[in-house]
Amino acid sequence: MGHVVSKEGIAVDLEKTRAIMEWVAPRNVDEVRSLMGLTGYYKRFIRNFSQITYPITSLHRKGKKFEWTEESEANFEQLKELLTHVAMLKIVALDKEFVVYVTQHFATVLVIHVP
Repeated sequence: MGHVVSKEGIAVDLEKTRAIMEWVAPRNVDEVRSLMGLTGYYKRFIRNFSQITYPITSLHRKGKKFEWTEESEANFEQLKELLTHVAMLKIVALDKEFVVYVTQHFATVLVIHVP
């Protein structure tokens, strides 16, 4: 997944996010491995990545029958949403006063410069 860098900051490349939103759910163990291979890099950017993907990653355990459940589907959709969330990153001007707002799970951090 790429990023677009501009004078406004760094944003997710919308063309690439569209492809992710069109992903279909894995139908077998090989597709689960492929999905986790593609998304594994982003685990450092997604809080609780392992917990979110557990219903999916547990499907490729040896001896476990592949069964795509509602929980697997819900977590798959959540993962796609997190991977495609359009966040704009900017460098904070440390020489100016600002306020930091953080959501309960640190999923969103908002910095507002005080005029």
